[in-house]
Amino acid sequence: MRIPLFGKGKIDTSVDPVCKMDVAVKNPPGGTYEHEGQDYYFCGPGCRVAFSKEPHAYLSGQKSIEM
Repeated sequence: MRIPLFGKGKIDTSVDPVCKMDVAVKNPPGGTYEHEGQDYYFCGPGCRVAFSKEPHAYLSGQKSIEM
């Protein structure tokens, strides 16, 4: 997760585990999904649904989607 330590006007972001895009944590377009106590943020609903079906595959790097 990338969160700036200092900086005015910067948006806190996280990396979508499916497509590797930066996503705004405050209002992620694809929503969030909790897996094993960790929140994940998504660029769109398709990435969230794909992750929810096979979270371990995306977290391990076995799967990814090219954007």
